[in-house]
Amino acid sequence: MANKMVYYFGKTKTEGKGKPKALLGGKGLNLAEMTSIGLPVPPGFTITTEVCDQYYKAGKQLPAGLMDEVGKAIKKLEKELDKKFGDDSNPLLVSVRSGAAVSMPGMMNTILNLGLNDISTEGLAKATKNERFAYDAYRRLINMFGDVVMGMDHHQFEVAFDKIKKKYNVSDDTEVPAEGLKELCEAYKEVYKQHTGEMFPQDPVAQLELSIEAVFGSWNTDRAVKYREIEGIRHLLGTAVNVQSMVYGNMGEDSGTGVAFTRNPNTGENKFYGEFLINAQGEDVVAGIRTPQPVAEMPKWNRAIHKELLEVKKTLENHYAEMQDIEFTIERGTLYMLQTRTGKRTGIAAVKIACDLVKEGLIDQKEAVMRVDPNALTQLLLPSFKTTARNAAEVLCKGINASPGAAVGKPAFTAEEARERKDAGENIILVRRETSPEDVDGMSAAVGILTSTGGATSHAAVVARGWGKCCVAGASDVEIDEKKKRMKVHGQTLGVNDVISLDGTTGEVMLGAVETQEPKLSGDFAKLMKWADEYRTLAVRTNADSPADSKRARDFGAEGIGLCRTEHMFFEPDRIIHMRSMILAEEEKERRQALSKLLPFQRKDFEGIFKAMAGLPVTIRLLDPPLHEFLPHESAAQKEMATELGVKASDIKKRIEALHEANPMLGHRGCRLSITYPEVLEMQVQAITEAAINCGKKKIKAHPEIMIPLVGTYKELALLRKKVEETIASTVAAKKFDGDLDISIGTMIEIPRACLTADEIAEHADFFSFGTNDLTQMAFGYSRDDIGGFLPDYLEQEILDVDPFQSLDQTGVGQLVELGVTKGRSTKKALKIGICGEHGGDPSSVEFCHRVGLNYVSCSPFRVPIARLAAAQAAITNS
Repeated sequence: MANKMVYYFGKTKTEGKGKPKALLGGKGLNLAEMTSIGLPVPPGFTITTEVCDQYYKAGKQLPAGLMDEVGKAIKKLEKELDKKFGDDSNPLLVSVRSGAAVSMPGMMNTILNLGLNDISTEGLAKATKNERFAYDAYRRLINMFGDVVMGMDHHQFEVAFDKIKKKYNVSDDTEVPAEGLKELCEAYKEVYKQHTGEMFPQDPVAQLELSIEAVFGSWNTDRAVKYREIEGIRHLLGTAVNVQSMVYGNMGEDSGTGVAFTRNPNTGENKFYGEFLINAQGEDVVAGIRTPQPVAEMPKWNRAIHKELLEVKKTLENHYAEMQDIEFTIERGTLYMLQTRTGKRTGIAAVKIACDLVKEGLIDQKEAVMRVDPNALTQLLLPSFKTTARNAAEVLCKGINASPGAAVGKPAFTAEEARERKDAGENIILVRRETSPEDVDGMSAAVGILTSTGGATSHAAVVARGWGKCCVAGASDVEIDEKKKRMKVHGQTLGVNDVISLDGTTGEVMLGAVETQEPKLSGDFAKLMKWADEYRTLAVRTNADSPADSKRARDFGAEGIGLCRTEHMFFEPDRIIHMRSMILAEEEKERRQALSKLLPFQRKDFEGIFKAMAGLPVTIRLLDPPLHEFLPHESAAQKEMATELGVKASDIKKRIEALHEANPMLGHRGCRLSITYPEVLEMQVQAITEAAINCGKKKIKAHPEIMIPLVGTYKELALLRKKVEETIASTVAAKKFDGDLDISIGTMIEIPRACLTADEIAEHADFFSFGTNDLTQMAFGYSRDDIGGFLPDYLEQEILDVDPFQSLDQTGVGQLVELGVTKGRSTKKALKIGICGEHGGDPSSVEFCHRVGLNYVSCSPFRVPIARLAAAQAAITNS
């Protein structure tokens, strides 16, 4: 392998500055950057992600020459620190950590105190004049090495530790004396030998080589693969390995360790935010084993260190122009920086931080628009608890408000249980002592997360915040019995059938289902949206079927309705009876009678929607689903319907059997219904036209766009367009209306053949709207309703990168869309074209729509802000 494999960072030399993150990983690059700007970073070196890639390509073998380069880096480290690997008087000790190009908190392996053996532990005791500390570090290494490198169960070491604690009659780890820890190291080595069949390695270089392999090996563990799948992280070479000289936060009361954010990751407030532990090692904070103190309390312990950290905050933010997540250690009163990375934050914080950084002159508006992940805006639109309901609720206990939002659900006590019950349709709160990376699937499945230990920087908090999940951590009053699937809080026992409510903003855990409310948007949100609107060229509409949805979407900035599904209007109890009468009717005359009773309902709905949209375009899709969907399939419901309609139950059964189709999705639906039953089209078009006329008389502008669904040939559209035009004309004449009506007629492109013949179809259309849900079904041959049976396997084995119904397949379905646009506009240059599948709210699909020249995207009301921001980012990226 010709490429350089190892990059050193330290006071004598920093090789990684300015190198790509894809090569050194986020952690490695930031260690080099921090060293170069003069921050106190313990020196070390980074092994590149390319080496990880080579390791897997060579069948899990380290590439030739790697350990020679590592050896040279160790020599440099020994020289800079005046310490020796394995020395008996002043030994060099290192940590070995992972670090991919994209942050994956807690997903991969770490080994600390590497370089200790029987001889160097005595050397460490001499150098630090602290025998207890030295043997505590050695026992931690043997445990971690056995667990991480050799795959032993941590519990095997716990049994040995419990024996020692019993012997010395103590309950806490910290109370075991130096003599006991010496005995413990011997016991740990024996446990190690029993389970691995070999002695604990005494050669530090052998320890290092095995540890490097273990970190590379952790790239493809189940938990890491699952995390990348959930986060949509793809196409990375692997992880880098960071080998860094150890500093110790557990050397006494003048030492400590902490994790902090340069701004509050929940709210975005420009206040240093984090936690620290006195006399502890770094993993104690993150693992949530001890509950830490907030950094605001640090001046009581060490004012000078707190002041130095605030200076570090300023230096980092000026350098990166971004909020940072840092790890630090204080060794005997001296501060060391171990890591910095872009801090994960809630959507609320992301918006505030972006706006504040513009105000502070660190970034411009364009950069602010690019900084916020569009999907993170979902969190700003999250529900909260109604104040009156929350005040009246029984608060069981309070923990740390780790990730905002409101979650209501039933407790599940393992990740597997959470996933199973979520898949069965339950809303689940995952309840754990602390979460670990193994729990990510259950965390993803849950609506909220509750832990009894850990703080605002624990694994649960960091992952929940990144995903916009409500999380309450460190609720120490909660006693969890995982085996019996129950929890106790102040004497109350709650099980899998009880409902609890979590308030991630206050940290409260409440009994029962507390009523939630819609969010109110901040001034910063409006400011960011205004900036986004200045950059985007793509219009954003909404999919809405009622005046209430239409108004909500308008409030979120929708510029019209891209899809109004008329069938949703027929399911109300006072309407479905007439719909069913129409379906059961054998003669056209009877069908028209039933439809005449539906017409006033349709007209009223359309008037409400036109009023809510106040002159903006409203695309109304004519009846699309097959008729059998409106009929009951259970015999009890059929009898009830027969009584209601005054017909025989056997007649209903007969009609249902007659309408039965082997493949309804490809059956008698869409425009095919209007061709067989033109009277349905006539009633709907009459209702739309009358609603537009009534609005016009009230000085309300109405701009309906009538959309004919599921067209596969231009002849279908030509025939139905003529029918629509005739109905509009006859309605106008009947109403004696002489004003202007702005009604356009177009079609939904959702059949592959329609894309291929879009030039012919465009002759008869004023607009196209791509129905990418059905287009995806037909292009892939996947049923959207049945894909769950095989999709997990396809994602796991990377046959598919993502669920094609959530994010548009740009290479396949995208080609059909692009072809439809090109062919359609070859006939009509100014043809208006949009997309109305749920893909319209997916950021990567929005970017594709911008690139292929669509006029608008349409999505559900809550995704409108996401689409607006994604459209702005697409315009900036492609400018």
